[in-house]
Amino acid sequence: MENWYIPATIIPGIGLLILSTSNLLVNLSAEIKWLINEDTSKTILINRKLKQLKLLNNAMVFLYIAVACLVISALVAGVYKSVASTFDSGIYITIIGIISALIALIMLITYSFRAVKIRQDQFHNKC
Repeated sequence: MENWYIPATIIPGIGLLILSTSNLLVNLSAEIKWLINEDTSKTILINRKLKQLKLLNNAMVFLYIAVACLVISALVAGVYKSVASTFDSGIYITIIGIISALIALIMLITYSFRAVKIRQDQFHNKC
């Protein structure tokens, strides 16, 4: 990989996704705790929100994997460049990191659609 530092430039963007997803995770967890303690009659709603929590948690895992792959990729590519090696494994690790970030983004999009549906159902007293 000629420009070994490029994978490292993607990391701050993924870091912002991790930060915002962490905030969603904390807020959803607090809401579930409140529902369990105060309004146990809404088991369907609690179960739906627990599934949402699991989806967010899985997205976080994929975001962490993406960051790890991008850091390793930049490190490996930098080392190979400094020793003038022709083998370029950094690009493959970068691709794994990008695919992992893409999977996390798909999970976050799914979460968003489901969250809106749950709110609409709550508004219409369907759950």
